[in-house]
Amino acid sequence: MTSLPDRLQRRIECSGLSLEKIKSKLKKQHIETPSWGYADSGTRFGVFKQAAAAKTLAHKLEDAATVHRYTGIAPSVALHIPWDLVDDWSALRQQAESLGIRIGAINPNVFQDQEYKLGSITNEDAAIRRKAVDHMLECVEIMRQTGSQILSLWFADGTNYPGQGHFRRRKQWMTECLQEVYQAMDSPMRMLLEYKLFEPGFYHTDLADWGMAYVVCGHLGDRAQVLVDLGHHAHAVNIEHIVAFLLSESKLGGFHFNNRKSADDDLTVGSINPYELFLIFNELVDAELDPAVTMDVAFMIDQSHNLKPKVEAMVQSVINCQKAYAKALLVNRNALRNAQAAGDIIGAEVELVKAYEADVEPLLRLVREEMGLEPDPLQAYRQSGYERQKAEERAKIQGGATLG
Repeated sequence: MTSLPDRLQRRIECSGLSLEKIKSKLKKQHIETPSWGYADSGTRFGVFKQAAAAKTLAHKLEDAATVHRYTGIAPSVALHIPWDLVDDWSALRQQAESLGIRIGAINPNVFQDQEYKLGSITNEDAAIRRKAVDHMLECVEIMRQTGSQILSLWFADGTNYPGQGHFRRRKQWMTECLQEVYQAMDSPMRMLLEYKLFEPGFYHTDLADWGMAYVVCGHLGDRAQVLVDLGHHAHAVNIEHIVAFLLSESKLGGFHFNNRKSADDDLTVGSINPYELFLIFNELVDAELDPAVTMDVAFMIDQSHNLKPKVEAMVQSVINCQKAYAKALLVNRNALRNAQAAGDIIGAEVELVKAYEADVEPLLRLVREEMGLEPDPLQAYRQSGYERQKAEERAKIQGGATLG
């Protein structure tokens, strides 16, 4: 059994939490993986296919279950409709449960059909808005049949040229459409509303930032909350500040974890800016410890592993979230607050940096061993032969799921 180094033991003692409490929190962590992250994907320039990539929904479930089997904290898989459409949702639910996972967020697709060229729920054509609403209502019914509690919404609606659309009219249509969908949802189902700075609308996007999403959620109800995608912001935007602000309003519904260098790159979470990821988890842990804060946050990954092996990259992503959470749990909250109260800027920053620089690998290995898992999930997966086995099996299947 892994033992903790004295330095790490002292850091835990200084954090104000017991080792057992920290381990308990890490064991309860839940990172949802996306079905579309297991299929072939690419950019607008092309798709580089992988032999082991999922070609059917059954493959996607199998891959998601494999990630959970090695990490122990990825027990659900998000679906995208109609990419993951099936005839029998009850059977799909049973299939997922037989693999040790469950169906997570349902993500409607209102951006690919030709009718959505000029928008979905902000389209000038009422018939097209009706089509988009009906599709979302269909997804609410899928939620009922699969046991999902989250409807995750992202809209490509926007314009590319001045004068192309009427801003206020489009906002009104969006609100009216989402009110109909919200009212059709059962309690405790939640609607998570995602925003994006730009793309594919480069002049304006109807939900361009967290404030717009927050306002629309306010028109819907308590079970409508904002979803933060780490790649959907302008450079230099302070995402952890947004997280804290939304937490204080009980309006942070969830995340789409990824990372970016340029724009919405959908890279492995923590691969470009791991300190930012830590600072985000620092705000989440701080809110967890505050009895005045009510929070129910869904932690979901939304990444396109165009070059990395799909399952291996997903294991890596989950581990990076786990590391960031573990480091945030080690922050000495009392020392941090004392430094803040005293105006000790350097002292406050040092407290965060000390936790960020802590080697949490022994702690995570100990947690995994107590959960009956391999202490090094990535190494264990790479040695399992799963990638090679699935490449051989799936090479025999013609066609398959490809997300461009």
